[in-house]
Amino acid sequence: MAINDITLAGGMRGNLVNLQLISALQSRTTERLATGKRVNTATDDPASYFAAAAHRSRAGDLAARKDAMGEAIQAVKAASQGIDALVKLIEQAKGLTAAARSASTADSATLADQFDALMVQVDELAADAGYKGTNFLDGAELVVDFNEDASSVLTITGFDASSTGLGIAGAAAGWAASTDVDAAVTDLDAALSTLRTNGKTLASSSGVVTTRQEFTTNLINTLTTGADALTAADTNEEGANMLALQTRQQLGVMALQLSNQAQQSILRLF
Repeated sequence: MAINDITLAGGMRGNLVNLQLISALQSRTTERLATGKRVNTATDDPASYFAAAAHRSRAGDLAARKDAMGEAIQAVKAASQGIDALVKLIEQAKGLTAAARSASTADSATLADQFDALMVQVDELAADAGYKGTNFLDGAELVVDFNEDASSVLTITGFDASSTGLGIAGAAAGWAASTDVDAAVTDLDAALSTLRTNGKTLASSSGVVTTRQEFTTNLINTLTTGADALTAADTNEEGANMLALQTRQQLGVMALQLSNQAQQSILRLF
């Protein structure tokens, strides 16, 4: 139907335009109340919309980095637990060396076999201390990204915690001579020192990652809050707007009815 097919009186058309405007405003207010956002599309407020989108995009990128940091922390924890267990095994091995000093030749050979068996356990434990394919006790290296463009990173480097990597030789000659026992003790002391030193290094790296993870969490919250501040609707204000629009709509309908009465009076002439 063409726009001018029906002619309305000036007063009626003015009231109709006002009702159409009120209806559009009600639709906008209803959307704001439903979504909780003042800016739902780029046409509502281009500057706020795109600024908020940029904040949320960065927050999403940082959330992915934060998850990776969490995985790195778990990998370090697995290595730290492995180091603690290795220290206990090596201390057990030192107990064997202490017993060998006063044992007979036959008993020393038995203790030497037990020592070699413990070293097998050291090797197996070091191999099992990985987390999701990352084993810092097998010399693994992990690069942890802290920001969205990977310009801030930390490289966590592991070490070889096997008996060979720790420099522990097998029980020589069944510990028949005291010098063989002394050599084993020297190896074990050096291994303990290596484990504790590397344990401190891994703990330091874990502390850095934990600090950056906490910072990233706070930054994500800040970005999200900033985005919400740019786009969020004031529900109290929008509720008041809806009430005012409903009142204006009722008044507009009444005004339209009054305008229509002038044309209806013509029917009384017939």
